[in-house]
Amino acid sequence: MMDWDKLRVFLAVADAGSFTHAGDNLHLSQSAVSRQIGALEESLNAALFNRHARGLILTEQGELLYRNVRDMAGRLNETEALIAESKQKPEGPLVVSAPTGLGSSWLTPRIGEFLKKFPDIDVSLIFTDDQLDLGMREADVAIRLIEPTQPDLIRRSLMTIHNHVYGSTDYVRQHGMPKTPGDLDGHRLVTFTDHPPPPVFVNADWILTAGANDSRPRTPVLRVNSVYGIFRAVRSSVGLALLPDYLVDGNANMVRVLSETDGPAMTAYFVYPETLRKSARVAVFRDFLIHKIGETRF
Repeated sequence: MMDWDKLRVFLAVADAGSFTHAGDNLHLSQSAVSRQIGALEESLNAALFNRHARGLILTEQGELLYRNVRDMAGRLNETEALIAESKQKPEGPLVVSAPTGLGSSWLTPRIGEFLKKFPDIDVSLIFTDDQLDLGMREADVAIRLIEPTQPDLIRRSLMTIHNHVYGSTDYVRQHGMPKTPGDLDGHRLVTFTDHPPPPVFVNADWILTAGANDSRPRTPVLRVNSVYGIFRAVRSSVGLALLPDYLVDGNANMVRVLSETDGPAMTAYFVYPETLRKSARVAVFRDFLIHKIGETRF
């Protein structure tokens, strides 16, 4: 079994590129560092560094060892932090990823309450319709509208998001109120851009196909690459669009049309990596979301 102390020295040398600099970082003499590396190379029966005038360069075997030791050190540091955190109050950085529409319109107005309750948690919000890599810590936790498939991610169903067709009161007054999906044929429609298709919205072009005559396909008057942008267009009377109920709730100048027809629904998930299972700050944020969701019409 390899000695962790020697591996720690090896990692420092690989990062620093010299015995001298690694020794300074580890508070060891250059000779002590050299002896540790020599002993490690002897135990592995492999040279780990090529010595050059400009410094040390990893050999092929050294590169292989470096990648694995670096990953191991990262996991150990993360585990140490989690153990310490599990004994303390919730504090530290928390990077939250959420879809642009849900994040900007629903989460942002509520996050102040969380910050007041947990002032020692340093929250960063990243709103994107792309799925950040939680395993690579591009974010700590995420709200997603597509269930993840990675086995190292923990997911919890948060809520079902219902979608209906909406228009502004001014639009309906000018163009009439459609009663059935077939009535949409004569209306101005707003939907998502199709290049690339939105990864966070189920059946994004539903409004173009629901009840449509196959021989006369509907063409949108406008395509937008975010659900919040579509909402703003509808509120400005550009046309009708399929929108999540939470986005429209409370807007007096918006009206639901096709009152007898439900659009496609989506399930939202709270997702975080297995390594953060015992994180206090993740737990309190999850509980906060669940509480606020209970107060919202989705």
